[in-house]
This record gives sequence, structure tokens and C-alpha cells, in this order.
Amino acid sequence: MRNLLQNRPAVSYSERGRGPTVILLHAFPLSSAMWSAQLDALSDRYRVIAPDLPGFGRSSVQPGWTVDSAADMLAELCDELGVPGPVVVGGLSMGGYVALAFARRHPDRLRGLILADTKADPDTDEAKANRDRMMAFATEHGSAAVIDAMIGKMVGDTTKSERPAVVAAVRELAAAQSPDGIVAALKALRDRPDAVPGLGGILAPTLVLVGADDVLTPPSTARHMAAAIPKAWLDVLPSVGHLANLEVPEAFTAAVRGFLDGLA
Repeated sequence: MRNLLQNRPAVSYSERGRGPTVILLHAFPLSSAMWSAQLDALSDRYRVIAPDLPGFGRSSVQPGWTVDSAADMLAELCDELGVPGPVVVGGLSMGGYVALAFARRHPDRLRGLILADTKADPDTDEAKANRDRMMAFATEHGSAAVIDAMIGKMVGDTTKSERPAVVAAVRELAAAQSPDGIVAALKALRDRPDAVPGLGGILAPTLVLVGADDVLTPPSTARHMAAAIPKAWLDVLPSVGHLANLEVPEAFTAAVRGFLDGLA
């Protein structure tokens, strides 16, 4: 784990391998540690970088950050790391929102896009109200209580019954995050822009991945998103919920590797 961006809030990241650069952006309320299996598996052919978004992992809490500012931070991180040329950016859930913002704000720096268990639609009024309630809940009860309230919808039923170690790992990772970071992220998620109008302008090859049992960003949402992006294709992973890369790491990584190898 390293820290970068001189004279600015600390941005921590993990890095493995050499080759074309792939950047992986984590879900809420986790950290770059959720990508450990992919960092190991893909680093034989690719330079894989997994940053911690603001307030998660070892990255500084940044009150008022937005998905747009996070996308710009990612571009700055690429500059600091001397990343040559366009990159593949992949994000799961919250990470997907930032990946979409990167595609909109830095299209010339995008070689490929991976959108996993995410959506382009903004929050509804009901969802915004739920995030406001979760902010108060996180402040009062802490990170462990937040993940206990969310875990039922974050992993699929098959994972709950057959892979309890995954559920325990998600709980542990989320409980380690800063309540202040969680609150700041909830505000960023609540206020993110509608990315749907820009989908048709994404010209980079795009892989849309979704768990068949994802109830937060279901396959129907993924299908609409993939249909709107000119060079997108959809991969639905069976018996998987919202955290596909953790629930079935081998299948998830195989789908990503197939996409990446196809870009070569």
C-alpha cells in the first residue's frame, strides 16, 4: 500500500504487475482490499492499480468530494505514477459511478471500461432520503452497524448459504472503514449526476458485468446500460449478488481477463 499526490489529501493505492494499465475502483463501504484476488490474478500480464477512494482504506477523508472530483483525482494519480497512454478503468458499484465520471471527463485517457454491479441512473428522491438516514445512522452507530444494515442486500443468497467466509470478510472490511469517510461518500453518491445521457458517447470498448441475483443494481439495469453504450457487451454471472468479484472471484476475473485480452 502506497500514498501519493504531493501537497494534497493522501491517496493510497495498491499496485501489482507490469504491462497495460488497469485501474480498479472499489465498492461502498469497502476499500481497495476488495480487489486482492484480481490484483494477484491479473498482474501476470497487466499493471493493476487499485486506489482507495476518499475516506476509505488509508486515503484521507475529503468532505465534499464528488464522483467528478474522484475521477479527476484518478487522472492526477495516473500522471503521478507515470502511466503511459490510455488506461482501462473498472469499477464496481460506487467505483462504477466514478468510472462513468472518468469516461465522461477524460475520454481521451480511456482505453476500455468495466462497469460491474453498478448503474448510470441518479438516485431517486427515495434513495436520497435513505442515504440521508444512513448518514445519521453511521454517525451515531459506526461503520460496523452500517454494514450489518446493508449486508443482506450486498451479497447473494447463494453466497450467504454456501460461502459464509465471504460474508464475514465483507463485514470485517467494511467495519474497518471510517464513519466520517462513509458519511462523505454517502453525500457523494446522493448527489452524483445522471450518467444516462452520456452513455451513447462512450466510445471505448466496455464490459458490463452483473450478478444474476444482484438486487441493488439488477441485471435489467445492466442490460439497459449495456444497450446504450455503442461498444458494450453484457456478462451475467449466475448465483451472484452485488459483490461479484468477492463472491465468485474466479468467474469474475475470467470475464475481466477475457475482456482485457481482447483489447490487446
